Amino acid sequence: MGRLFTLWGYVRRYKYVVAIFIFLLILGVLDENSLWVRYERNVEIGNLRREIDKFQAQYEAETAQLEALETSPSTVEKMARERYFMKRANEDVFVIMDADSASTGQ
Repeated sequence: MGRLFTLWGYVRRYKYVVAIFIFLLILGVLDENSLWVRYERNVEIGNLRREIDKFQAQYEAETAQLEALETSPSTVEKMARERYFMKRANEDVFVIMDADSASTGQ
């Protein structure tokens, strides 16, 4: 019982420090909007913004490529030759692959 009175005396003497400590504990760790959760959400927001930028750049590149395909027949021929290994009637096509890409099937 003496220890309880000692603890109570300590709490009474430093009641403002104890109240601030409890407030900071709740605000920093225990609350659903705690500083830790806010930090994790900010990290997630940063990752999502980088992903948005990546997809935006990919969209712009593919839009430019689509526009080039719609306006230039030489671009269509280039893509057909490079991606789909198409050829003209009087040509032969040789595909050279690295040993690493041949073993992985790419």
